[in-house]
Amino acid sequence: MSKISKNIRHLRQLKKWSQEQLALELDISRARIGSYEEERCDPPIDTLIKISNIFHIAIDALVKCDLTKFDNNSFIKVGENRLLFPIMVDKENRDQVEVVTMKASAGYLNGYADPEYIEKLPLMNLPFRVTGKHRAFPIKGDSMPPLQNGCYVIGKYIESLSHISNGSTYVLITKDEGVVYKRVHKKGSILELHSDNKTYQPYTVKAADIIEVWEFVCNLNISDKKEEELNLDSIMHMLRSMQVEIEGIKKQ
Repeated sequence: MSKISKNIRHLRQLKKWSQEQLALELDISRARIGSYEEERCDPPIDTLIKISNIFHIAIDALVKCDLTKFDNNSFIKVGENRLLFPIMVDKENRDQVEVVTMKASAGYLNGYADPEYIEKLPLMNLPFRVTGKHRAFPIKGDSMPPLQNGCYVIGKYIESLSHISNGSTYVLITKDEGVVYKRVHKKGSILELHSDNKTYQPYTVKAADIIEVWEFVCNLNISDKKEEELNLDSIMHMLRSMQVEIEGIKKQ
């Protein structure tokens, strides 16, 4: 069974709807719903849009993902739709962090909602317990000292701009600039983004132009590493060193 046919049946059953009820919602015949679920034909794009709107699931997730494998907590709301956003865990059931590499960051604005893009991101563990969705982003430039070009900021996903605390730092994904890391001040429907390097002037973005917000959790300073040293093994080594330091602080 194709993913889309399985997903239509799965979403309908979650609603406890009959094929007739879904057909009424989509303004098509019950027989057409049967043909989709039995994989005799695929829904046209206008019907896919209606299905996406009814169930609040992004079309990418409808077409590319097997939604039966994910629970309801694997989705986040972006605009009017929910995107597949599973929290990855390792064999010990510890939450893992997806790493947006420097190379992958160039395509993040186009790939953030693409399950295939996200599945290709490498994963790593943090040396302390985290809950919720976390992701690591590379930092470019010198606008946020002491972080330097090549550092990684690990952020926790926040679903609403109302959760932003004025003066705190966030990784933001904007329609025009892609990935940016700034200190944020809310001013109504406008966010004012400040650099800690005062040679850079603050600027504003509209709340409507912000796609994702990730709250700063910690950073990895790997700017002094050679390019050939920047791999997951070296990052994991640094994390293990951090764990020793954290454990030492706890003992004190």
